[in-house]
Amino acid sequence: MTDQAVAAGGVRSFFGRQRELKALRADIERTGLDTLAGHKAPRARVLLIAGRAGSGRTALAGELVAGLGDAYPDGVYRARLTEPGGDPVPTARAAQGLLKDLGVAEPPGAAEDELTEMVREALSVRRTVLVLDDAVDAEQVDPLLPDNPDALVVAVAKGPLTGIPDVRPCTLGGLDPKSAIELLTTLTGSVRVTVDPQAAETLVEECGGQPAAVVLAGRWLAARPKASVADLAKRLRALNGDPLSRTFRLVHDSLPQPAARILRFLSLAPLGRADAHAASALAGCSVSAAETTLAGFVGLGVVREEGAGEYEVPGHLVPLLREQMEERDRPAEVQLARARMLERTVRLLQSCRAVTEPEGSAARKKLAGLPRALRFPNVAAAAEWLERRRPVLLASARLAVADGELDTLARRLVAALVRAETAHRGAEAAAPDLYGLHRLVLDVAERRGLHRERAAALLNLADLDAKTGRTEDALTRYRAALDAGKAANDPYAIGRAMESVGGSYQELGDWQRAGDWYGRALAQRLARDERADQARLYARLGAVQTYAGRYGEALRNWRAAAAGYRRLSDLPGYARALSEAARVQEYAGRPEECLRTCEEAVEWARRAQDVRLQAALQLRLADTLDRLGDPAAARLHRSAAERLLGTEASAYEIRSASLED
Repeated sequence: MTDQAVAAGGVRSFFGRQRELKALRADIERTGLDTLAGHKAPRARVLLIAGRAGSGRTALAGELVAGLGDAYPDGVYRARLTEPGGDPVPTARAAQGLLKDLGVAEPPGAAEDELTEMVREALSVRRTVLVLDDAVDAEQVDPLLPDNPDALVVAVAKGPLTGIPDVRPCTLGGLDPKSAIELLTTLTGSVRVTVDPQAAETLVEECGGQPAAVVLAGRWLAARPKASVADLAKRLRALNGDPLSRTFRLVHDSLPQPAARILRFLSLAPLGRADAHAASALAGCSVSAAETTLAGFVGLGVVREEGAGEYEVPGHLVPLLREQMEERDRPAEVQLARARMLERTVRLLQSCRAVTEPEGSAARKKLAGLPRALRFPNVAAAAEWLERRRPVLLASARLAVADGELDTLARRLVAALVRAETAHRGAEAAAPDLYGLHRLVLDVAERRGLHRERAAALLNLADLDAKTGRTEDALTRYRAALDAGKAANDPYAIGRAMESVGGSYQELGDWQRAGDWYGRALAQRLARDERADQARLYARLGAVQTYAGRYGEALRNWRAAAAGYRRLSDLPGYARALSEAARVQEYAGRPEECLRTCEEAVEWARRAQDVRLQAALQLRLADTLDRLGDPAAARLHRSAAERLLGTEASAYEIRSASLED
């Protein structure tokens, strides 16, 4: 992101571009082609600010948007469509970020079309400005355009967005000389510019009028009070390349070697963002040295301070830093820097999760042995760090997996991030992130032929698919997980996959196939003498056989489930299995047996102190007694249920008149 707005004395100022601002504001008010043709505009007005990196295009967009608050009261939303290194951001990921900002819950694993539709729907009823920064092409922009003529989209791109109708681009070149010199003066002070105005003009010409280059030149001069403007212009003239790359190379080459190395390695930081700990890990230096160096970089304009001890490398400098790194640093050193950064991130995530464990636990004891820099003082501090760093942590996981050379560290990082997010945010809130992380695990497992990890990733992804209603997708993944479990000879994965395949068929209403798969899973559990799993599978078999109307088989399985729960001393489970057996007896036309079984279930629910279950069973007893012609006894049981649950009894009522109830 290029920023020609410069912090000077704590005040941000914007220089030049008044003609462009006026043209953009006029474009907002001008009549669109649809209106001229007599049609209502179907979508938001799109303004395009086009220019090369370093031209101040993002700063111009910010200045424009800052003056539109009254016309667009529902706020400004932003999405960056290019990674700092130049790779396009997938549209789905951009949509995810917008949904988060809009306060719209994202379904885990949702497809790109679904996510972009949700963005458009959320923006369709808001009078907002949507800033799409650093767009690569129209294919990135088009899916995010709101179907709302009262909204405004400001797109920032290198060139035209062919394919977006009715877009009038505002193309940026360099700043006019007067504005460029004003910008330079703000950075260097007025004396050196005043004593040699011709040299100042020459310098901004060497910078091509590009705000980013002028800022670097001005910062370089500010750090060297004895250097003249003319000397800097002469140095730049002697270098090859475009204005920004020449100015950057001058700044980089003026740094001491250790500082220059830290700066180059910052290009490895996910999203170009790092704190002192990440910088120290990348460079292999102390945290204090990294902190001092980062503060110096802010003064030179090569990083921005983002608050909370975090720094960001401007996006237009990341490719230049990587060029320097490829030229000056050995590949083994670069890989070692990546590994150090990932290892520190893993340890921070482990510490972030460990702080949620009870005092005296093994995790807390291990946490106490970590260096102070890797420990969090309390749960709140860890949660705040995780939330603030979450985009960077997710990007770190993606980069680690994409690297392909550090798969062991990548797997540890993903596992640590999954545990930390689950511990602090809960599985449901973290589900969209977890879906992406499980996909990363699957990528590594398939690349390395790790069948056990592949089975685990597929099971986790399938579970999330099942929870969001994508049952067919879940079924496909459960079957793939079964194959992977067999390849790994992993009994847990095999049994879990078979049971889950049965659950998918049950969700699809295919009772025959569901029963068949539950039976296969049960056979495996019986062979391994896994009694808790046996009881659960007997219950699941009983349920699908009840739905299928095979009451004899259903009753046998519910009784087997009840016997299993009783052996396990699981009194609530025993009571529930008896209650389901009573339901089957009722469906089979055996009300007297149903009554006896239900009474037994009530007694066991009372012993288990499960008030809700006991009340629900009392209501079922009442229904059965009504059908047996004993309304007085039915009233007694209903009264008992009401006493147990008060006015909320109806919320927990279990009726049994039909299978649909």
